[in-house]
Amino acid sequence: MTIRSKLALGLFANLLILLAPLAFALHSLEELHISTRALRDHAFGASLHVGRMRAIADELRQSEERLLFVHDTAALSHVNELLVQLHDMNDSLQGYDLEQTRGKIDTQIENLRRIAPVEMAHAAASPAVADSISTRQYLPAERAIEAALRDAELVLGARTTSLVNSATELVDNTTEISGIGLAIAASVALLVSIALWRTVSKPVKDLEAGMEAVAAGQFDHKLAVSAERNDEFGRLAASYKSMAAQLAQLDRLKAEFVSVASHELKTPINVILGYLQLLNEGVYGSISAKQGEILRTVDAQTRSLSRLVHQLLDISRFEAGGGKLDLRPTDLGHFLSDLEDTFHVLSLQREIHFRIVRTGPLPTEVVWDPDRINEVMGNLLSNAFKFTKKDGTVQLEVQADGGQIRLRVTDTGAGIPPEQLPHIFRKFFQADNQHSAAHDGTGLGLAIAKQIVDAHGGKLTVESLMGEGTTFSITLPVRTGPRPRRRSAATTAVDASA
Repeated sequence: MTIRSKLALGLFANLLILLAPLAFALHSLEELHISTRALRDHAFGASLHVGRMRAIADELRQSEERLLFVHDTAALSHVNELLVQLHDMNDSLQGYDLEQTRGKIDTQIENLRRIAPVEMAHAAASPAVADSISTRQYLPAERAIEAALRDAELVLGARTTSLVNSATELVDNTTEISGIGLAIAASVALLVSIALWRTVSKPVKDLEAGMEAVAAGQFDHKLAVSAERNDEFGRLAASYKSMAAQLAQLDRLKAEFVSVASHELKTPINVILGYLQLLNEGVYGSISAKQGEILRTVDAQTRSLSRLVHQLLDISRFEAGGGKLDLRPTDLGHFLSDLEDTFHVLSLQREIHFRIVRTGPLPTEVVWDPDRINEVMGNLLSNAFKFTKKDGTVQLEVQADGGQIRLRVTDTGAGIPPEQLPHIFRKFFQADNQHSAAHDGTGLGLAIAKQIVDAHGGKLTVESLMGEGTTFSITLPVRTGPRPRRRSAATTAVDASA
């Protein structure tokens, strides 16, 4: 399945998961709407209707007094009108499921229709008989109607309470279930999202790490993403593998070309230097002052070219794994004193304050390749002097830390732009602060220094602030390598003669 398909499926699954609580909530809202409508139509409506019937019953009781004391046809007509209204409203109780109440009231309405004319007829001729009819027949019928209406109100009250409780329970259940459903849906959606994120982010990070490794020259970096995957990442991994192989081959060809070319250049350069020396010595005849000046310029440029060729050979050997270290016990105090003496003269020439600060107790002896470390320190200190102006400060701080030696070269020079710091140890890279340098460089010194420090099992880092200066920090083990070689007296003599 492709990444696009996985993303589409995951998004669709998230949509369905999140829609499920919404669908349940909508269904519950519909049920709540039905309950509310029933409460409005069958409970509240019936209660209002019964209330209006009670008002008519009260008016009917008051109108009965006119039959006893006024005893005219208008009073009887009014009673009959009230009975008609009460009868019509009583018929509507059928729609409110109050059939029993309706039957009781209908019976009493018929009784009142029959009693009212008789009571009015006796009211004028025989008030005692009319009063007896009112007490024994009319009023009991009215009370029966009122009792039936009270029963109806009780039924409606119970019904309203039941509907309200049902609606409340529905709301509570809906809230609880919707909340639980939403929490579950959100959790599942989160898990799906995390699965999708891991499906995409892990291969992306792996590919990103691979590209960074290739950019740093590690062409043998292996990806965790398999090139056999049947998706976009599989194709990208296959492309990465092919690209890394091609770049590795190109890098080998480049290193071989540089090594061969540099080696082949050494012989003609040495021949040129030899002839220049012979010319300067007058072997081929005397030379004029102008010719001597030109020869010195050519000699200086040729020696600069020779150093560049030497550096190219040096760095190509390290990259090819052929950079050998001559590890041997070295007197650390003597090593630092030689550095101090070497750069003391340069500090006087440039009018720059230079000092070596020894912090804490230092081991007497270290096991390094002193020539190579001297090359590193010479390169870093030369750079520090190159970018530091008159009256500035260059300092070398040396400190022991367990089984390691820390060396910090600090200057008060121009500094390096922060965006260029990650590239400072790349071959031929030169920062934008070259205008502050006393002379131009080749861009190989720091690359060689890092190769030498790495070969010793150490670490070389840099910190810098524009306008304030730069600090190069070196961490080296006190003893490098499993079997350091002690130089014999013969070897020392040979080196001295060389």
